Amino acid sequence: MQNYQKILNHAEAQCKENGTRFTPKRKQILSELLKSNKALSAYELADLIKEEFRKSIPIMSVYRILEFLEEEKLVHKLNLANKYIACAHIACSHSHALPQFLVCRTCSKVREISIDKRTIDKIQEKVEGAEFQLVNPQLEMHCVCKGCTEKNN
Repeated sequence: MQNYQKILNHAEAQCKENGTRFTPKRKQILSELLKSNKALSAYELADLIKEEFRKSIPIMSVYRILEFLEEEKLVHKLNLANKYIACAHIACSHSHALPQFLVCRTCSKVREISIDKRTIDKIQEKVEGAEFQLVNPQLEMHCVCKGCTEKNN
């Protein structure tokens, strides 16, 4: 990720602009997600906070913090894995496409990518053609990263 402190500063400014508070606990949770190279569950985050800051955060508080960070568009929830990842575009000032995720099934590393809007529109068409309604266009593609592929060869 980009400059770590710049990202945290931007997140704090964004919260302030939205009339919300970027509390120390919220900052700790986002910090752990930024440092991680993979998606983390609420339980994994609680353990990391306890390890690094020598403080326990109740798991329900972690979930509330993650929900807040998701509403602020600072983190994304990977629904299939029930884990969270910091947004790759926190410090960007321009708009981005809908986030899509590549998830390594071996090491759980996650990469956020953009998919052309026309592709998402085509998926929407297919869904409607099958007489369904698309609720969330987020794709989570299960892959194997280059590092894990090289280890196995």
